[in-house]
Amino acid sequence: MRIGEMAALVGVTTRTIRHYHHIGLLPEPERRANGYRVYSVRDAVVLARVRRLTELGLGLDEVRDALADSAGHELMEVLAELDADLARQEDAIRERRHRLARLLEGPVSADEPVSPALAELLGTGPVTGSPMAARDREHLVLLDTSGVGEELHTALAPLAGDPAVHALYERLDALEGAAVDDPRIAPLAAELAAVVPEAALAAIPSDGPVLTGLGEALLDDYAPAQAETVRRVMEALAARVAERRGP
Repeated sequence: MRIGEMAALVGVTTRTIRHYHHIGLLPEPERRANGYRVYSVRDAVVLARVRRLTELGLGLDEVRDALADSAGHELMEVLAELDADLARQEDAIRERRHRLARLLEGPVSADEPVSPALAELLGTGPVTGSPMAARDREHLVLLDTSGVGEELHTALAPLAGDPAVHALYERLDALEGAAVDDPRIAPLAAELAAVVPEAALAAIPSDGPVLTGLGEALLDDYAPAQAETVRRVMEALAARVAERRGP
């Protein structure tokens, strides 16, 4: 058989066969006097086996190892590992579909694929036009992505629908063009720190380079007076954590 005939027989392309030759996966027959390579039935059998194994999900290196083991024992081990991997993928897909179902049922838009716990938290509070509330929402999504999970969302749930909390956001909004010595900063920072539950502090790791860097980036993300307010809130919360831990 010529290359095109074998390709048609096995159901692959001639380009695929040449690639297998190039990487040494399929032996390449010598050219005959007429310049053509002629493939045997054995070549077609090997090629068919390569196709079946790749369709099962084996990588080409795994296929090479399986073909090299004439007894077939290693192939069975590889297939068992593949089966276990597919089972893990099924579990992961099932969990992802569960999360998608929660998102589709909930109030969070499809362009914000957060965890079910955070989706429930964000859906608790009323819709608000506060820029600071929207920014806090972004920060929660960021923490959710970094792995801070259900405990934090559960702890913050009572705040989501509290009108007093939304009033604090509006006061923080009002500081956008203010100076860093504005007299409204100190009392607002104290009130903002006071509403954060102890359970929320316990759910967030208090140290580490990721959160240290996040704190610095948060301050850069605000207008000067707002940044000063948030800095004071962070200092107050850090003091509460230190007091809870004790000497």
